Amino acid sequence: MAKKIKAQIKLYCPAGQANPAPPIGPALGQHGINIMEFCKQFNEKTKGQEGLILPALITIYEDKSFSFIIKSPPCSVLLKRVCGLAKGSGIPHKEKVGKITSQQIKEIAEIKLKDLNTTSLEQAIKIVKGTARSMGIEVVDEEKK
Repeated sequence: MAKKIKAQIKLYCPAGQANPAPPIGPALGQHGINIMEFCKQFNEKTKGQEGLILPALITIYEDKSFSFIIKSPPCSVLLKRVCGLAKGSGIPHKEKVGKITSQQIKEIAEIKLKDLNTTSLEQAIKIVKGTARSMGIEVVDEEKK
């Protein structure tokens, strides 16, 4: 018989650096699960991806056990990493803060494809380009850069 689900939580945690401090501790503690066990399992699964913020979808069961799925990093985190930015533009349509090539957009779209609501790579590329545009990152062709 399947376990009864008590709650589902989505947390954004730095890869390989989860600890019981906020926001992880309070979010999981209120449901009564072992916070240190989650941190240990999360850090083990995300070893080698340090520097990325990863979303974890945590399912908490009635018997206080849990399971979690680690999704791919948000588009904005991947775009900032490729462009070497600390943050996006405050005025994205007037103030451009970086440039990215179509090939780099395609690579990010391939990483994100399994978590997007499309199965088409062309549509995934459009989604990533839209995120880049809203962050003030200009998409350029390889020969123009």
